[in-house]
Amino acid sequence: MLEDMLAFAIVVEQSSMNKASVQLNMSQPALSRRIAKLEEELGVELFRRIGKRLELTRVGQLTYEYALELRTLHQRYLHTVSGFRSEGATEVTIGASLTTLQTTLPDFIRLMNEERPDLDIKAVTGKTHEIVSLVRERKVDFGIVASRIQDPQLHCVPMFDDHLVLVAPRNQIVTDRWPLTIEQMNGLPIILFTKGTWYRSLTDEVFEKYKLEPDVRMEIDSFEAILRLLVTCRAATLLPQSYVRPQMLDANELTIVPVRELAETKRTTSLIYAAPSGLSPATRLWIDNLAATYPTRI
Repeated sequence: MLEDMLAFAIVVEQSSMNKASVQLNMSQPALSRRIAKLEEELGVELFRRIGKRLELTRVGQLTYEYALELRTLHQRYLHTVSGFRSEGATEVTIGASLTTLQTTLPDFIRLMNEERPDLDIKAVTGKTHEIVSLVRERKVDFGIVASRIQDPQLHCVPMFDDHLVLVAPRNQIVTDRWPLTIEQMNGLPIILFTKGTWYRSLTDEVFEKYKLEPDVRMEIDSFEAILRLLVTCRAATLLPQSYVRPQMLDANELTIVPVRELAETKRTTSLIYAAPSGLSPATRLWIDNLAATYPTRI
């Protein structure tokens, strides 16, 4: 039906079967049969034939609008495929902030490798403002940051909302006070991520807002290490919900402790990139696919 739709659009634009058949390099009878076949498949009349003049019906006008969209989409697809052919093995460089490096980037890379095993993926990490600079200067193809970025030189695509959750060991003294109110976190033995990320800044904001003074046992720059130490240190921690997986909790004998106020500590993880005109077709396709995979959630 694609070829029939494209031929139909040309007939409309030429307002003549004769002129359209010349442009399509086919005979007028063959073109007439193609249009008749399309009308038969759709079960409607697309033209009113008034003498030698063709006049679109109401449904014909709707069909023409659809045919234009279809033609644009088809041309964009062919351009993208052409880009893949000319590039051969594709290399994509991703900039990831320190938090998204541990929470979001692994899932991104897994999705990209499933779609394109031949894709050569490179990653550069840094603080959010450093990733923004790398994207702006086109030193990476796109970036993943745990924030909404307002920069006239960049496009920012919000992907999902994240918030803090309290994670603690099962069957430990700390569990005797569940469910916790935010105030009960005061004096709680806790292991924190080191300073310098949005996640730690958000944690400190919670402590300041509710005037909490937890018993900070350690500050570590690895989520994985924090999880492994919780049971040993009989302590809790605050983590981004996007990082927490059921199998991870089970493996470390941990659980999430509901604290209503923590659900309000939202931060949006976003994908950022510079002007699309400077991106390869393959990179633009990956950006579209990744953005569509992560509707705003959590």
